[in-house]
Amino acid sequence: MRTRPHRETWLKRPPRATVSRTLRPWLTDPASLTARIRARCGRFSVRVLRQRLAAPHRDEATLLGLRRGELAWLREVLLIADGVPVVFARSLLPRANVRGAWNLFHGMGARPLGAALFADPAISRRALTCACVDRRDARYHLASAAVAPMAMPPRVWARRSLFRLHGRALLVSEAFLPTILDLPE
Repeated sequence: MRTRPHRETWLKRPPRATVSRTLRPWLTDPASLTARIRARCGRFSVRVLRQRLAAPHRDEATLLGLRRGELAWLREVLLIADGVPVVFARSLLPRANVRGAWNLFHGMGARPLGAALFADPAISRRALTCACVDRRDARYHLASAAVAPMAMPPRVWARRSLFRLHGRALLVSEAFLPTILDLPE
């Protein structure tokens, strides 16, 4: 059975009744996630899982203004704090945006994308949205496979937002693994 993302689950704010007090700041902080993690660990690294042309999920394509079947540059990574994966991140950039405005995306390697995004004042960020993703969502399975054999809970919270540079969009989604809560506040 093929799983698909659920478009209707992305919310403007995490619900107080279902999101813990300790996870809420991770979901809502509009500053650099990379900087937030680095401030709470001794060693920070990025493990690149995939970087290639791929078909975005339908809701991602809609946000990026892509037509059905149009490919985008995909980058999936794990953000690692002191040797432990804490975030599964997925970035999508329409092919037409790679040259020019978003040239930095190509050739990022194991460098954190967040550091580059927040270093350029010309880059703006749209509001964060969040969702609880579970086994019915393809993104849950991508994150789960990336951290196997680490046990995944039945659902994880994720956030996403669009970054814009000269009118061209880049979508960044971040799924928080349970280990994020082991970092000091």
